[in-house]
Amino acid sequence: MIKKPKMILIDVDGTLVDSVPDLAYCVDEMMKQLGRPAHGETKVRDWVGNGVERLVRRALIGQLDGEPDEADFERAYPIFLDLYAVNTSQRSALYPGIRDGLDYLKLKGYRLGCVTNKAAQFTIPLLKDLGVHDDFEIVIAGDTLPKKKPDPLPLLHAAEQLGVVPADALMIGDSQSDVKAARAAGFQIVCMSYGYNHGEDIRNYHPDAVIDTLTEIHSLLEEAA
Repeated sequence: MIKKPKMILIDVDGTLVDSVPDLAYCVDEMMKQLGRPAHGETKVRDWVGNGVERLVRRALIGQLDGEPDEADFERAYPIFLDLYAVNTSQRSALYPGIRDGLDYLKLKGYRLGCVTNKAAQFTIPLLKDLGVHDDFEIVIAGDTLPKKKPDPLPLLHAAEQLGVVPADALMIGDSQSDVKAARAAGFQIVCMSYGYNHGEDIRNYHPDAVIDTLTEIHSLLEEAA
C-alpha cells in the first residue's frame, strides 16, 4: 500500500521518455566513425540507464560489464557527445500516458521534480523539446551534484529544496538504480514495467508498486492512506 506523498520525483530515460532510438543512433554512428560494426537498437536498449559515459564504455566492449581501453574511450566519447548534442530528441518520445499522468498529478497539487542520471546539457533540451520541462519545480541532472543515482543524494537534495521530508516523498522510476536510490533516501518507489533495467524484470528489485503507464498512478494514489 502506497502512502500519499507530498512530493513526487520522476526519472527521465525509460520512465518519462523512450530515448533509446536517439541513443542507439548515436552509438551506431560513433561506432561507424571508429571503423567498427554498429550494434543496433536492441543491444543498446539493454545498456542504457547509467549515463552516456557508461553507455559509450559498454558500446566499445559490446557488453554490460567491463571496461574498454582508456585510449579508445578518450577517442570515442567526444564523438558520441557531438552526435548526441544534435540528436537528443530527434527520435525520442514520451511514453503513452505520460502527458495525462502529469496533468493528473498537477491537478491534484502534488509537487513534482525530475531526477535523472542524464547530464544537464542533454536533459534540459530533451524535456523542453518534448514539452514537459515546465511541469517540474526542480530538475536534477546527472552532473548537478557530486553523486548520482543509485546514490540517494539527488533525491535527498530535491526533498530539501522543496521542503519535504523523505517519508513524504515518492520516486517514480524504471531501474534498479532508482529502487536503490529511493530505498537509501527513505522514499517510496513505484516503477514502470516498460523501462530500461538491462533486460531484467524490475519486479526482481521489489519496488512498492509496478505500473504499466503513468495514468495508473491515479488509482494507486486514490487508494493511498
